[in-house]
Amino acid sequence: MFKALVCDQTDLMEGPTGQIINVHQTSSPTRNPPHIQVLESGERFSRKVFVGGLPPDIDEDEITASFRRFGPLVVDWPHKAESKSYFPPKGYAFLLFQDESSVQLLIDACIQDEDKLYLCVSSPTVKDKPVQIRPWRLSDVDFVLDASMPLDPRKTVFVGGVPRPLKAVELAMIMDRLYGGVCYAGIDTDPDLKYPKGAGRVAFSNQQSYIAAISARFVQLQHGDIDKRVEVKPYVLDDQMCDECQGQRCGGKFAPFFCATVTCLQYYCEHCWTTIHSRPGREFHKPLGKEGTDRPRTLPFRWC
Repeated sequence: MFKALVCDQTDLMEGPTGQIINVHQTSSPTRNPPHIQVLESGERFSRKVFVGGLPPDIDEDEITASFRRFGPLVVDWPHKAESKSYFPPKGYAFLLFQDESSVQLLIDACIQDEDKLYLCVSSPTVKDKPVQIRPWRLSDVDFVLDASMPLDPRKTVFVGGVPRPLKAVELAMIMDRLYGGVCYAGIDTDPDLKYPKGAGRVAFSNQQSYIAAISARFVQLQHGDIDKRVEVKPYVLDDQMCDECQGQRCGGKFAPFFCATVTCLQYYCEHCWTTIHSRPGREFHKPLGKEGTDRPRTLPFRWC
């Protein structure tokens, strides 16, 4: 239960200190543990921040005015452009700051209640309402559970629909508790804002755990306030040769198809897919393609 909060502008929470490290994610897991390096820029947080529990009558301009003191920003929410609404329809929005340092200033101004952060905002009819501030820490994007094990892309699963507050360490622990053998977990993030996209990857150290995970197809992610059923399937790479012909029947091109059926679990060129899957019992197998690539996008934002 949310405790009563006294809202003023006093800094009630000390910002994080000390050297910051980040485990860099790649577009696909490599066979070596992710490279850990100190961020030269000193960045600690995504410039995109979730704010929830907003007053129902607060509009975009009022949200912007409430947070502009921390730095230039843009207010956004899902399907904002299509809806043409000035009010966040579900009581939450995202603050997109121009500078990462603004996020730290915002955190310093927040009130901490257990593990959550709050800041008071006002609307025309509601005064000093505590709203939840949820920043994303960049170091939460990757977690190596077992550094002694090499990361094998062929034993890696894609987890779709991952709740955005879920950290890599939490995803790793959940999957390890369910299937065992987890050596790495990563959260897919937007390449520009470095904010979770709602998907993740988990690498296993053994084939048994990997097959158990993809055979389940769905898993219930339960952690704290999170309780969501998400999809699990093989993580498909776009730089693999056909496992049948090793590129001999397709001019050395990478295989465009992957069969996720447990009896196959192989990459195929078009020729080999047709040949192998014309056999009895395999004609109903469906090819699996790679998930969307991480292409940087231009943000048509005007900082306020």
